[in-house]
Amino acid sequence: MVGMETVDAFIEKVSAIYGEDQAASIGRAVDFGMQAHSEQFRHSGEPYITHPCHVAEILIDLGMDADTITAAVLHDVLEDTLATFDDVKNMFGESVARLVDGVTKLSRLGFFSREERQAESLRKMFVAMANDIRVIMIKLADRLHNMRTLQYVEAQKQMRIANETLEIYSPLAHRLGIYAFKAELDDLAFRYLKPEVFFELEKKVKAVRASQDQQMHEVMNVIRERLEQVSIKADFEGRPKTIYSIYKKMVAQEKPFEEIYDLTAMRVIVESVKDCYTVLGIIHTLWKPLPGRFKDYIAVPSQNMYQSLHTTCLGAGGVPFEVQIRTYDMHRTAEYGIAAHWKYKEKRKGESDLDSKLAWLRQLLEWQSDMKDSQEFMDSLKIDFFSDDVLVFTPKGTVVDLVKGSTPIDFAFTIHTAIGTNCVGAKVNGRLVPLDYKLETGDIVEIITSKHSAGPSRDWLNIVKTSQAKTKIKHWLKKEFREENIIKGKDMLENAARRQGFSLPQLLKTEWLEPVYKKYTLGSVEDLYAAVGYGGVQTSRVLTRLIEEYRKENKIEIEQARVGPLAARRPKRPIDHGVLVKGEPDIMVRFAKCCTPLPGDDIVGYITRGRGVSVHQRDCVNLKDLEDFENRRVEVTWANENNRAYLAEIQVMAQDRAGLLMEISQLLNNMNLSALSVNARVTKNKTAFINFSVEINDTQMLDKIIKQIRNLPDVTMVFRSHA
Repeated sequence: MVGMETVDAFIEKVSAIYGEDQAASIGRAVDFGMQAHSEQFRHSGEPYITHPCHVAEILIDLGMDADTITAAVLHDVLEDTLATFDDVKNMFGESVARLVDGVTKLSRLGFFSREERQAESLRKMFVAMANDIRVIMIKLADRLHNMRTLQYVEAQKQMRIANETLEIYSPLAHRLGIYAFKAELDDLAFRYLKPEVFFELEKKVKAVRASQDQQMHEVMNVIRERLEQVSIKADFEGRPKTIYSIYKKMVAQEKPFEEIYDLTAMRVIVESVKDCYTVLGIIHTLWKPLPGRFKDYIAVPSQNMYQSLHTTCLGAGGVPFEVQIRTYDMHRTAEYGIAAHWKYKEKRKGESDLDSKLAWLRQLLEWQSDMKDSQEFMDSLKIDFFSDDVLVFTPKGTVVDLVKGSTPIDFAFTIHTAIGTNCVGAKVNGRLVPLDYKLETGDIVEIITSKHSAGPSRDWLNIVKTSQAKTKIKHWLKKEFREENIIKGKDMLENAARRQGFSLPQLLKTEWLEPVYKKYTLGSVEDLYAAVGYGGVQTSRVLTRLIEEYRKENKIEIEQARVGPLAARRPKRPIDHGVLVKGEPDIMVRFAKCCTPLPGDDIVGYITRGRGVSVHQRDCVNLKDLEDFENRRVEVTWANENNRAYLAEIQVMAQDRAGLLMEISQLLNNMNLSALSVNARVTKNKTAFINFSVEINDTQMLDKIIKQIRNLPDVTMVFRSHA
């Protein structure tokens, strides 16, 4: 079978690395995933199971534990198959189930747009990540393999996925210090976003890299000789810079490619911090350092745990070269970031060490927890989580890590809420500056406070950069000025509605407001006005939802007109399918084979082209792929008739033994049922998969069948499958 060589190679690799019990569990996960994804294929034509195996293999190379590998194999089963959280939990344990759930996107149903769904899915993932960092390791590996195989996807989707990778996943890998992921994600995304530029730069790099590498080796030899003289042991390596990083440098410095000289970064790796500074001194005596190009990330580490000394010097012929100096421990962290915890068995130091490394993540999420709007959360995350760092100092020399573009107000709220609230001015490097001054790395910041301060201004929300500052300002405004906020918020909504051609009363129907209240945790329209007034809820977000509901209600006649002709074609005889389309029984209906709905299932209809209405389960994973689904969906209900038979597919997973199939057949016979079709197979691990179809009346009967089969000896899992 095509793709099975991938699976077999993966199983062999697992068996060579993990213990017998762990390898067996991962093998069961492969069997489970293979069955769950049995009718699904990649865009390349390969069986879908090859993808999770590749994802898991990436994580094996990072040294991740067996639970992570098991979860990686299963990472799409909750999202793309009929398997449930309890199914995974019962068979593989709660730890694995929570990891799989953490990387599972939310259903598209219930969201007004793909963007909103994406934002809420990411919020869910980040919360899971704060509890267990392995969630994001799986997600990054998943994204990396998807990027490696992006050539099989249509062009429009390529652009969307590549842009998302560059905006979210590559910065995330950077924030976690996983350079091995970040570098590849950057170049893969850039290749699809700007293919002409990418391939042109790639060609130019290949043409000149040989000569630059020669220069680098000459410099290495000089440094190596000098270090031997002072008895410092060191390893040397060169790391080619990514095409994307070269492109960014060209844009930032407004230079052509021909003026970019440091295409390769030289690394000197030594045993101690003392040796790092000794090497730096030696290099600066051999070559002239360029002013402003020295960075000490050892004394002041980045939040992603990166530590190193960076310097750029003038070489032969006035050509600059870059040297990075670090210890072996720093080097491992620089390459693998948080993953070094597993790859180099850092957990022997205690889990508290890992917890301290993730404290910044939990703090960020805590600051953003009050943000009810999904897009606001994403916008804030891109600033706090993905922006470049600015390192400033308190007057006592304490380092404060802020995002680029931060102001003295951001600094003040980072130090303490009371300092931010009572801030009336600021000094930077000993001189007074305005509160909207943009701080730079190395600035010494002093906040001037007053007990008589009037408190934060609403205008501060337009000045500050960090989520922490915005959240604390909003909280203060919410508490202090509720009445003023109600008046201001109502006025803002009325003006915004008027600009879009509506009056506010048109949009304030109770049933339309309920989802808004629920989403933003509000109790009344006054709470809504107040939230808009103090900046806690964006006017545009609220109006978008309300206007969408208004338009939906006014599309009822249009939808009825669409459905009407379907009914008009068949006036002569009723159609016996047990489903009502918007209360009309005589419309051609067919049941989708992907989810085979049964009476008792929550269902939704989709108006097809020429084949009537296709009925799906409301949570069917295929709905997201249907053309123009939102405009062609139609409400359908069961006709409350119990004398019809419906086809149900059931899948059994068990330890293979003699007589199992006969016992299942006897059980069905005792219920006055018989299997219409049976398909059974046994894997190399002696796991039996039995698929059979049976005609039943509703989901209650289905639940009864599943419960009884589950009670049979050696049966590990029973669930409803698709046709």
